[in-house]
Amino acid sequence: MKRRTLLAGLGATAAAGVLGMPSIVRAQAPVTLNGAVQFNDDHAFTKALTRFEELVKKYYGKPVNFTLHKNSSLGLEKQYFEYMSQGKAVDYGIVSPAHMSTFAKAAPFIDAPFVFKGIEHMNKVVEKNILAPVADEIATKAEVVLIGYAGGGIRNIFANKPLKNLADLKGLKVRVQGAPIWSKTFAAVGMSPTVIAYNEVYNAIQNGVISAGENEAAGVEAMKFYEVAPHLNLTQHAVSIRPICFSVKTLKTLPKDLQDAIMKAGKEAGDYGRQLESSEEVVKLDTLEKAGKLKRVPFEERDAMKKLADPVMATYAKEIGAEAIFEKINVA
Repeated sequence: MKRRTLLAGLGATAAAGVLGMPSIVRAQAPVTLNGAVQFNDDHAFTKALTRFEELVKKYYGKPVNFTLHKNSSLGLEKQYFEYMSQGKAVDYGIVSPAHMSTFAKAAPFIDAPFVFKGIEHMNKVVEKNILAPVADEIATKAEVVLIGYAGGGIRNIFANKPLKNLADLKGLKVRVQGAPIWSKTFAAVGMSPTVIAYNEVYNAIQNGVISAGENEAAGVEAMKFYEVAPHLNLTQHAVSIRPICFSVKTLKTLPKDLQDAIMKAGKEAGDYGRQLESSEEVVKLDTLEKAGKLKRVPFEERDAMKKLADPVMATYAKEIGAEAIFEKINVA
């Protein structure tokens, strides 16, 4: 009879099925796990992953080494996810759900515009494990388990001009994430969305290819988008959710007690990451504005913007079979 490995936490159904097999205990030398993040030490994502490493060491209680590759030294999040799926180069990292759509159509939906009403609403959704079906599908098809949910930043549109209402947004050339739902919702609002790699946004605005992008405060600060787009227009159109991911192929090779420590640490690190980013946000924006680097511009028609996007979201949820999840999120 095979010994089952029971992994508590997010995506537990798939995790138990995919990972519930005998562990291959490695040699006596301490295990070394490799992580990746696009940002430096000051970013909330990096801090969340550092906390994850600390918690794993605490709960495992035995030697284990971590190497966290920062500042996009191993590429971008899309590549991290591919590496984790293949079981090479990257064992853990924080990845936007937009990069998981190949394996789970509903994945980008949990990070789409106007899904969450605010950070408190997102916390309720996470605590009630409403996202489990998406996590289960990703664990099964991509062989990447979502062990926690970081994020928590409010996303606004940064631009090279102030945008106060829907009329100002009409025809705006704005960079969006690669998931189709972003282009669809922004187009419905009247903008002209285009998909550009995250690390190319600064130059695209500087060279006039686009006029704007959208991001949370931590990203605006880290990428210095304010240098080319100093107007932060407070559309508050989304709350970022960023799963802490771990390679199933790697996890299967680890001792059971280390697997358990990773799952427990992942959930707690995700909770820490959401609290950290949401609490740092106003401070970051205050600091940038006081330094004269950006100007916050109140957006007068957020409710009207959401009203234009709502039918697109409902149709998309039906197309990808996410109606049940969407309904549970709305009533959470």
